[in-house]
Amino acid sequence: MANKNGIIGLTIVIALISVYYLSFTFASRSFKSKAIAYATDAKGEVDIAKKQRYIDSLWREEVYLGHTLQEVTERELNLGLDLQGGMHVVLEVAPADILKGMAGGNARSSAFQTALKKAAEDKAASNSTFINRFAAAYKEAAPNTSLASLFATSANRGKISSNSSDSDVIKMLNTEVNGSIDRAFQITSARIDKFGVTNPNIQRLPGQNRILVELPGVDNPERVRRLLSGAAKLEFAEVYLTNELGAGLEGLGRYLTQQAEIEKAKKPAAATTAKADTTKKTTGGLAEQLAQKSDSTANDSAAVAAQTAALTSLFVPMPQGLGVYLKDTARAGEILRRPEVRSLFPADLVFMWDRKGTAAGDNQLILPLYFIKKQNGEAAMEGDVIVDATHDYDESGRPEVTMRMNGEGARKWRSLTARSIGRPVAIIIDNLVYTAPTVQGEIPNGNSSITGSFTVEETKDMSNVLKAGKLPAPTHIVEEAVVGSSLGAEAINDGLLSSAVGLLIVLVFMVAYYSKAGWIADIALLINLFFLMGIMASLGAVLTLSGIAGIVLSIGMAVDANVLIYEGIKAEIEEGKPFVQAVRDGFKHSLSAIIDSNVTTLLTGIILYTFGTGLVLGFATTLVLGLLTSLFTAIFITRLLLEYQIKKGKTFNFYTGLTKNWFKDNDFDFVSQRRRFYIISSVIIAIGIGSFIFKGFGLGIDFKGGRSYVVRFESKVDADDLRDKMDETLGSATEVKTFGGQDQVKITTAYLIEETTPDADQRAEAKIMEAVKKINGNPAKIVSSNKVGPTMANDTLWSAIYAVLLALAANFIYILIRFKRVAFSYGAVVSLAHDVVIILAVFSLFNGWLPWSLDIDQAFIGAILTMIGYSMNDTVVIYDRIRDYLADDKSRGQSLPTVINNALNSTLSRTAVTGISVILVLIVLMIFGGAVIRGFTFCMLLGVIVGTYSSLFVAAPIVVDLLQRDQKKEPALAAAETAPTATKKVKA
Repeated sequence: MANKNGIIGLTIVIALISVYYLSFTFASRSFKSKAIAYATDAKGEVDIAKKQRYIDSLWREEVYLGHTLQEVTERELNLGLDLQGGMHVVLEVAPADILKGMAGGNARSSAFQTALKKAAEDKAASNSTFINRFAAAYKEAAPNTSLASLFATSANRGKISSNSSDSDVIKMLNTEVNGSIDRAFQITSARIDKFGVTNPNIQRLPGQNRILVELPGVDNPERVRRLLSGAAKLEFAEVYLTNELGAGLEGLGRYLTQQAEIEKAKKPAAATTAKADTTKKTTGGLAEQLAQKSDSTANDSAAVAAQTAALTSLFVPMPQGLGVYLKDTARAGEILRRPEVRSLFPADLVFMWDRKGTAAGDNQLILPLYFIKKQNGEAAMEGDVIVDATHDYDESGRPEVTMRMNGEGARKWRSLTARSIGRPVAIIIDNLVYTAPTVQGEIPNGNSSITGSFTVEETKDMSNVLKAGKLPAPTHIVEEAVVGSSLGAEAINDGLLSSAVGLLIVLVFMVAYYSKAGWIADIALLINLFFLMGIMASLGAVLTLSGIAGIVLSIGMAVDANVLIYEGIKAEIEEGKPFVQAVRDGFKHSLSAIIDSNVTTLLTGIILYTFGTGLVLGFATTLVLGLLTSLFTAIFITRLLLEYQIKKGKTFNFYTGLTKNWFKDNDFDFVSQRRRFYIISSVIIAIGIGSFIFKGFGLGIDFKGGRSYVVRFESKVDADDLRDKMDETLGSATEVKTFGGQDQVKITTAYLIEETTPDADQRAEAKIMEAVKKINGNPAKIVSSNKVGPTMANDTLWSAIYAVLLALAANFIYILIRFKRVAFSYGAVVSLAHDVVIILAVFSLFNGWLPWSLDIDQAFIGAILTMIGYSMNDTVVIYDRIRDYLADDKSRGQSLPTVINNALNSTLSRTAVTGISVILVLIVLMIFGGAVIRGFTFCMLLGVIVGTYSSLFVAAPIVVDLLQRDQKKEPALAAAETAPTATKKVKA
C-alpha cells in the first residue's frame, strides 16, 4: 500500500486526538459526580444550590490538564435533551409588532389593520416573508397609496422620506426586522446566561426570524417561558456609590461575621471545610473605606478587622461598587436576597449584576455588583423614549454610541443627567446592567453619546441594546419540547442497550460469515466507533438518542465497505491469483463501488443535516461523521491489518464451512421477470394512492401544528377512555395513542395553539392534567411535551418537500456524472420514487393498526431521506457492477439482458450480507431503542427491505429497457444487439 507510513501516522494522530477529547468527557463526569456527592445529605437528597456552589467554586479553576472546569465542560461530549432531559424552544420575533411601532399613529388606519390581518392569515399558505406579505396586502387594501405614507414618520427620519419608493420602504422594513432579530438574539443570550444553564445552545436560525434555544437539565418549563417570552425591558437608573452606603456595608460585614461564627460552631474542624466554600481573600480599598466610615466600631479595631475580613472574603472592591468572584455569585446572591440583609440598605436600593464579568487573573472572573436606585421599584426612565441609537466614532476615532430620544425622553433625560453630573447612570435591560457611563454634564436635547474603552463590537452591541427599547418586538414561542429527566435516563439506557446489542450482532455476524477475516473487519469496526466518538467530542457535537441510532446504523452500513472488499478478494482468489495479489487487486477493484455508494449516502446525509432539526439533525450528524470514519477504517485500517497478517506469512479463507458456497454460481433470472415485478409494484402503489385519497395520513404536529404530551400512568390505561375524557374537557377532537407501553400515552391536540399569551402553555397543560385526573385511581404525570405553531409547521412542511426533492436531484446528477448514461439516472430516481410511494402507502394503510406511531412528521422525513441514501447505496453498487460487466471483454457478444442479469447475480452476496447486517441492527433498534424512535426505525427498516427490492427489480430492469431503446436508435449498438448470445439463455 502506497504511503503506508503516512496512513499509520494519520491513524495515530486521530487516535491521540480522540483519546484527548474523550478524556474531557470522563473528567467532566467525575467532577459532576463529586458535586452531587458533596450536595447529598444523609437522607440521600441532593441540595441543588449546594451542588451549584461546588461547581461555581471550580468553574474558573484549573482542574484538568491546565483547563478550568468551564473549559472541561465545554469540551465534553454533550448529551442531547432526549438523553438528559431539558427544554428545546424556538422563538420567533413578532414582525407585526415591529410594523406597528414603525408606523406610529398611522397604524390605526383601516388599510393598515386589514393588511396586517391578511399577512398574518396568509402565514400558513405562503412561504414569503411577513414584510412582503404585508406589502402585497396593503397594496390591495389601498391601491393608490404608497408605503412611504405609512412609515415616513419622524422616528424613521434619515432612513426613508415621503418620496421613497415602495421597494425602498420594504428594504428598510426588512432591515429593521433583521435588526430586531439581532437584538432579540442578544437579549435571549443574556437571559439564558442569567438563567444559569450549563452548556446552553443558542442559535439564530439562518434565513429566518427565529432563535433556537436548547437548555439541558431544565426542570421548570414555566420559568423558561416567562424568561424568554415578551419584549425586553430597557431602563435608565441612578447608581449609589459605595461611600454613600458605609452603614449598610458595615452591617453586612457584621452579619457575615456572625454567620461565619455560626458555621464555625457547627463545623469546629476547619480542615473539613469543603473547597466549594473557599474563596480568595481580598484586602485593600474596601477595608480603607470601611475604616473611614465606621462610627459604631471606630474604637474597636478588632471588630472592624473581623467585619472587613468577612466582607472581603466574599466581595471585591471595584470602581462602581463591589464585585464578586464568579464562583461565589450563587452564594452572594442568596445572601443579598435575605430580608435581614435587605433591611441594612436604603429601601429604594436594588442589587443588580453586570451583564459580563471582568478578568482578574488566575483564570478568575469578577462579576460587578451595582447598587441601583429605584423609587417604588421604578427606574428614572424606561427605554420606550429611545428614537434611534447608532454605532459611531468620536473626534479621536474611538468607537462610541449615539442615541436620540423623543420629546418626553429629552425632558426626563435632562433632569436625570442634571442631578447625576459626575456620577454613573446605569443602562439596564432585563435587570442586567449593560454599562454605567459617568455623566459629564447636563444633556438638554436628548441627543447623547456614550464613550469609553469600547471595542467596535461592543458599541454595536450596545446600540442594538438601546434600540431594543425603541420598538415593541416581543418573541413568541413557536416550537417547544420538554423532556423530563426520568424519560432522559430511560432514553440513555435504551440507547446504550440498543447500541451494545446491535454492535454485538454485527460483530458476531461478520465472524460467522467471514471466519478470521471477520475478526479483522470487527477490529476495524470498533476502531471506527472509537474514532467517531472522538471526532464528535472534538467538534463539540451533541449526542442524542437519534444520534445513537445514527451511530448504530452507520456501523451496520460500514459493513458494506468491508463486504465489498472481501467479496472482491474472494473473486480474485477464485480466479487463481496468489493470496497477496488477490488482496491487492480486491481492494483496487472494489474502491470505485465503495466511493460511489458512500458518496450518494453522504449527499443524503448532508441534506438531512442542512434541513433537519431535533431528532433528524442528531441522526444526520452521526450518520455523516460515521460514513467518513467508516470509509477511512474500511479502506485503510482493514488493509493495514490484512497486510500485517500477510507480513507474518499467514493466509486465510474469507468464509466458514457453512457459508463457503452461499451465493455461489447464482442463476436467478431477474431481467426476464421484470414486467411481473413492474405489475406487483404498480398494484401496491395503486392501493397506496387509494389509501392516500380515502384514508389520508396521520400528520404529526411538525406538519399540522399543535401540542403533544407524553403522559405516564402508574398502571395500564385505556386509550379510548382517555380520549373521551380529553374530548369532553378540551371541547375538541383529541388524538390519544398508546406510546411505548400500556401505561403510557401520547396526547396530540390543537388546543390553544393559536394563542401567544405567556400563560397559554400553562393553561393548556392544566387542561390536559384536568382530563387525565378523570381516570380515577390511576395517577399520572407528563414526562415530555412538544408544541409546534402554525408558522413553524408550514415552514417544516416546505423544508421537508425541498429536502426530498433536493435528495432526488442530487443523486440523479451524481449518477449521471459517474455513469455517463441518462438511463442509469432515470432508473435510480424512478426506483427511489417507487420506494417513497410504497412506504407512504404502508404508513397510510396501517396507521392506527400497529402499536407504534405511523405519523408523517419530521422524523419520518429523516427516515425517508436515510432510506433514499441506503437504496441509492445499494443501487450504485449494482450499477457499478453492471458498468464493469458491460466494459468487460468477456461480455462481448452477449445480449444486454444477459450481461445485466449476470451482473445482478454477481452482487447478490454483497446485497444479502449488507442487507442482513443492517436489518439485524434496525430490528434491535426497534426492540430496544425506545418508543421515541420506534416509528423512525420502522420506516428505515421498511426502507431497507423495499430499497433492496427496488435496486434489483426496478432500477436495474429500467436500465435494461432504456438501454435497449437507445440501441434501437443507434445502428451500431443495434448491430451489437443482434450478435450471437452467450450460452446462458435469458428471455428479454
